[in-house]
Amino acid sequence: MFARLGRFAADHARLVLVVAGVLLAGAAVLGMTAFGKLQSQGFDDPGSDSSRATALAEQHFGGEDNLLFLVQARDGTVDDPATRAAGAALTERLAADPALESVTSYWATGAPPLRADDSRSALIVTQPADTSADAVKAIVDRYQGEDGLVTVTAGGGAVVGLDINDQVSRDLLVAEMIAVPIILVLLFLVFGGVIAALLPLVVGGIAVLGTFAELSVFGSLTDVSVFAINLTTALGLGLGIDYALLMVSRFREELATGADTHTAVIRTVASAGRTISFSAATVAVALAALLLFPQYFLRSYAYAGIGVIVIAMLAAVVVLPALLTVLGPRVNAARLPWARGRTPSTVSAFWGRVAAFAMKRPALAVVPVLVVLVAAATPLLGVQFGTPDERVLPDTASSRVVGDELRAHYPANDSRAIEVVALGTPDAATIAGYAGRLSELDGAAHVSSSAGGFSQGRADGPANPALGTPTAQKLSVVTAADSRSAEAETVVAEVRALPAPPGLDVAVGGDAAALVDSKDAIGSRLPVAAGLIAVTTFILLFLFTGSVLQPLRALLFNLLSLSATMGMMVLVFQQGFAAGFLGFTPLPLDTSMLMLLFCIAFGLSMDYEVFVVSRIKEAHDHGLGPREAVVHGLSRTGRIVSAAALLLAVSVFAFGTSGVSFIQMFGIGTGLAILIDATLVRGVLLPAGMRLLGRYAWWAPEPLRRLHERIGVSESAKQPAAAR
Repeated sequence: MFARLGRFAADHARLVLVVAGVLLAGAAVLGMTAFGKLQSQGFDDPGSDSSRATALAEQHFGGEDNLLFLVQARDGTVDDPATRAAGAALTERLAADPALESVTSYWATGAPPLRADDSRSALIVTQPADTSADAVKAIVDRYQGEDGLVTVTAGGGAVVGLDINDQVSRDLLVAEMIAVPIILVLLFLVFGGVIAALLPLVVGGIAVLGTFAELSVFGSLTDVSVFAINLTTALGLGLGIDYALLMVSRFREELATGADTHTAVIRTVASAGRTISFSAATVAVALAALLLFPQYFLRSYAYAGIGVIVIAMLAAVVVLPALLTVLGPRVNAARLPWARGRTPSTVSAFWGRVAAFAMKRPALAVVPVLVVLVAAATPLLGVQFGTPDERVLPDTASSRVVGDELRAHYPANDSRAIEVVALGTPDAATIAGYAGRLSELDGAAHVSSSAGGFSQGRADGPANPALGTPTAQKLSVVTAADSRSAEAETVVAEVRALPAPPGLDVAVGGDAAALVDSKDAIGSRLPVAAGLIAVTTFILLFLFTGSVLQPLRALLFNLLSLSATMGMMVLVFQQGFAAGFLGFTPLPLDTSMLMLLFCIAFGLSMDYEVFVVSRIKEAHDHGLGPREAVVHGLSRTGRIVSAAALLLAVSVFAFGTSGVSFIQMFGIGTGLAILIDATLVRGVLLPAGMRLLGRYAWWAPEPLRRLHERIGVSESAKQPAAAR
């Protein structure tokens, strides 16, 4: 099959390149429209109780007041006459602005929760009529900054999304400015020639532009997260380089044997093209598991990831062979000074020696590696989970400034509130009784309702008519606990467990409830997702190798390396190791990002598994013994895999410079997982594991062996003919 594909690309090279060029131009034009269609949210389960509460609040109460103006007195307190006059004037301007709804100000109401405990600042709470990024930015630009005797800073959920979008755009530019020059230098070092070094960038560019076009289409049809852009650039560039590195290296190897260009292209696609296709399938399968989760943040990564993998694979096995056909031996042209006079080779004596040592003394090689990986995984035992808030941003972002001020000086602010939305037509006494019972719950500091304010079961504040309509009621349960804490989750459970008055249909929302529901959504689907990944990966590797033990070995090694990676992420991003150097605030780890990291790292690990095992299997099929086949395979893929891993790691490590902490975690975690897998796992554990398996390494029960002979994908041991 792959030999025929290689022959088609070689026979119709110029036609393939013309069609690819036209498609790429169209993708570039369409892809540029993607950025305006992407969203900054998507962390919540749309079918959850908290999402239902948000929808009911939107329907009956006009939604949440998610735009806050923190007004700070430049001198004195917010109650000084001059500052009070400035605050009142600002309130009037905001109330008269048609772009805003439901403006609530400390200077209009005198409500204590809207004033800081040090009286240096106060809040004006409102809601944009249009929540689009452009509309919110226009409002922020209109009011934020110095205003006479006060300084105005915008925050709240609406501004968090705006700040994250702006930060991601800046981060993307910085990451590419860092990654691309480093990758180009490394490619020159790997290939020793300008022409060969540029080919992987061509494949990576096709993958990125093609996926941008795909995201534009998906963004027109459904919600897609803006963070999918980060994955597209990192994975597109990285995998494009990986696949092209394997293809170009194999093509140069075939040319070095004396094969003509046409024959070399066919042989390259027949061997490396098969490896790349199976490698792409294993990565795509891992990312496809993200489609099982209801949060569109995770589904967006599946859209982007599967798209970029498929496009990179097609570019590598169709477009790149056509380019190689046109170039022929000129692929080795423009050699750099240090590489002139040397025959291009992919053979690595170093990795051959490492493999030989690991097979000769497996215990001595494996024990230190296992100690390191287990020690790295240990922090995973103390993992805590959360959902993102403004603390994922730098402390200079306006929404972060407001959030920090609320946490420090507004102990009763409603941003920590658990929102109870009740449908029905109860009388005031019923609402008062329900609010009183809610205020008696452990962890509930205060409850506001249309029937009054309550603490410890006693009325202690005026009624808020805005919290009631003829058909719905909203009760705000304020807790002193951080909304991302275990204490707040306990309060959510108690609120949901408290029976509602007869006739009321209750939904519980707020940040703490959203966290509970998000964890439940991921946790309930995690076994199915993990099972899907394991089973489909097993099937693919069986079809690739014909062995039932090789897939099991690969899954076990992957679990070990991923545990080590996750443990390091807990140590850094939750416990705060090197937080000062990296410039982030330690927080409980985002459940969605951990799931994403697991799927991507798993898929990329299998990527290198297929690279190495394919060459070992090829040597085995040509009659080499178990030890010789492993040494042969590692010596011929070790250099390619280590180079590919380094290049891909650079691409994702660049996102460690991001100003959004969970994007930092994605970049650093993925890069670390790649390097662990390409060195410790593929270089040491794999050959040691092959030694332990011995002659059973390629074993399968007789029925499965016959099945593999019928449906397994393999190339003939003979090299494909060159005849046209």
